[in-house]
Amino acid sequence: MTAHYNIAIIGAGIAGASIAAFLQSGARVALLEGEDAAGYHTTGRSAAFWDESYGGPLVQPLTTASGPWLRNPPAEFGGASFLTERGSLTIARADEAEALAQLAADFLGSGVRLTHLDQAALHAAAPMLSPEYTSALAEPDCADIDVARLHAAFLKVAQGKGADLLLRQRVTGIRRATQSNGGAWHIGTSAGELTADVIVNAAGAWASGIAAMAGVAQIPITPLRRTVVQVMVEPPAPADAPLLIALDGSFYVKPEGKGRLWLSPHDETPDVPRDCAAEEIDIALAIDRLERATHWRVTKVERAWAGLRNFAPDRLPVIGALPAAPEFFWFAGQGGWGIQTAPAAAMIAAAMLEGRAVPAEVAHVDTAPYLAGRFSTL
Repeated sequence: MTAHYNIAIIGAGIAGASIAAFLQSGARVALLEGEDAAGYHTTGRSAAFWDESYGGPLVQPLTTASGPWLRNPPAEFGGASFLTERGSLTIARADEAEALAQLAADFLGSGVRLTHLDQAALHAAAPMLSPEYTSALAEPDCADIDVARLHAAFLKVAQGKGADLLLRQRVTGIRRATQSNGGAWHIGTSAGELTADVIVNAAGAWASGIAAMAGVAQIPITPLRRTVVQVMVEPPAPADAPLLIALDGSFYVKPEGKGRLWLSPHDETPDVPRDCAAEEIDIALAIDRLERATHWRVTKVERAWAGLRNFAPDRLPVIGALPAAPEFFWFAGQGGWGIQTAPAAAMIAAAMLEGRAVPAEVAHVDTAPYLAGRFSTL
């Protein structure tokens, strides 16, 4: 007999796991994952940090609202903070002074703590930097995120509420029964078929393809490849060095303990949904940009990987359903900030899905910029 669920969430990465964890209705939930392990793709390859200015002023409310939860999660999620304080510096050259001032202006009144550093203060805070960097915005509240533990906590809570985590069940087809036959979604997978009243599309890079299978209007979600390289450098990287983000988007780098660094060329290469890997050119670019920007010299590349960050055309998350397909709920387009915004975004999405008021922790967040309905003319 075909198993029937009230809600089928396609994708068990950070998006699917988090929305499943925040559901409250007691619905029967299937969390479908095509791989052998949940979070195999982008979630498991993230160099995630919690940085309120990262992603811009429209993403920031979700990041800020997630901060208190990440620092002090409820007991059912383990109770221990998922954040380790790091601090960040968005660094600029002399010819970027105006752009740096505009970045600071973008966050005036937001509550984000940003401090302008002149050249002397910058090089005192980051002595490894090349002299060409003359100013920065310091964000002392920036923190590293324990991604693996956060994702595992979401899965544990979701399963504790009765969600079935169905691994190795890649979706192969979706069709909708007629209303006379119950109107349920029939979801074919590599392990068989199940039915559901509502689909939650949390498929990341595969989100547009899932919509196409279901025969609903496709919100264009574009996968962009991002590379991270783990390197050893001389002189050894201090473990307490800040996250460095180049204002021009050419790289970011942060310590990862024992003298090593996690380095990215901040690439956003259009790709296709797949199990991607780091390209040699992107590894070389990352190293070249680091060595031009700092006094560090790479002595060893220990490993490199890539993940597919998924973006809507306006680079904002997509939450909700389109009017023409109310039983097909989008939770996609989280871009490069899906983990740092996960708690707030999932609280909002779960409440919308269940037709209830959003929790107090996120009641102040203006959800209008994120609603799927902004693409209703597609």
